[in-house]
Amino acid sequence: MKPTVGYGGGPGFPPQFRRQLDPFTLLGAAATATSRARLGTNVLNAPWYPPALLARTALTLDRISGGRFLLGLGTGWSPEEFDAVGVPMAERGIRLDECLNVLRAWWDDDPVAHDGPVSRIAPAHVDLKPHGVPVYLAGATPRARQRVVERADGWLPVAVPGRTDLRTSVLEPWVGLRERAGRELGAVLRVNPLPGTPVRAVTDLLAEAADAGIEEAFVELMYLADSADAALDLVEGLVG
Repeated sequence: MKPTVGYGGGPGFPPQFRRQLDPFTLLGAAATATSRARLGTNVLNAPWYPPALLARTALTLDRISGGRFLLGLGTGWSPEEFDAVGVPMAERGIRLDECLNVLRAWWDDDPVAHDGPVSRIAPAHVDLKPHGVPVYLAGATPRARQRVVERADGWLPVAVPGRTDLRTSVLEPWVGLRERAGRELGAVLRVNPLPGTPVRAVTDLLAEAADAGIEEAFVELMYLADSADAALDLVEGLVG
């Protein structure tokens, strides 16, 4: 089936998208198998999830990871994916805003209460509170960036080595967001190398980002490695 909206503006989905596992289950496993690595979602489509369940799941991952969890959220872009989870795509912005309201109430208030356009939480006691889960938001549209300024702890930009001008697409917009917010805004850079991208192009981009103050980044290896061993070889080249 040809999708209504293809990935990245293309005609369809990459074959790598055919293999998917639940992100929260994987993060739970990673939390118990690691002790120092930052764990997070980049990007989780918040409108797909009931806000109260998402708040509880994020709190759980924060607890079992010892405060290493970062919740990265977005609105999604595929009509077929919204149909699959039974959520109206036209409500995605409203649902993300409501999710952010519930997260703050669930993590900060006691008792927790919420009455919104999509969900309602009757006053209830939630004794467990997270260590302080940072919430980062993705998006490049004016509305998405305004939401980052008003409501997020940080931004989730994306760069493709060899195609993205990091300064104009990531660094300058990040400075602008921080100035508009009038406070510190973090950033986690997602690096998406295309098949055949040399390791040097990736490391050069990471170094440029680090020099500009972006302290956290990760490299998406799904287009470069078809096995765990191949991914580990690439990681050695990136950090060596």
